Amino acid sequence: MVRMRAARKGDLASLLALMEKYYAYDRHRFDPAEAKKAMRRLLDNRGLGAVIVVTDKAPVGYLVLAFGYSLEFHGRDAFVDEFFLLEKYRGKGVGRAALKYAERIAEKRGIKALHLEVTRHNSRVINFYRREGFVDHDRYLMTRLIRPH
Repeated sequence: MVRMRAARKGDLASLLALMEKYYAYDRHRFDPAEAKKAMRRLLDNRGLGAVIVVTDKAPVGYLVLAFGYSLEFHGRDAFVDEFFLLEKYRGKGVGRAALKYAERIAEKRGIKALHLEVTRHNSRVINFYRREGFVDHDRYLMTRLIRPH
């Protein structure tokens, strides 16, 4: 039976294994040491966000909420920073259940809006998010990395 729960520090190794699969799927560069440091920091500081583990006896996916603040949305907001399910669990309502779980966490934390990004070529996932109530604002997500000098 598939369930959702808050991640614990003991989930770190499983989360890193899932992250590596997600990064390969979405064609991101995966640096195990940096990923471990970032995930550990998030697990240690619940003010930064929330990590949800999707389990079916063992972890089969995860969803990360990163907390922020938005004047446009009149208060605290959250970004679905990463969301990954093993392929076997896709298209079966598990993703929908994980999003609902994340929404309940967001509500309890006073979050006013959830944001996410999705690659433009992934029409299946775009349609999934639209069915779940996410709206495309016809904006580009743009990023500039800040590196120490």
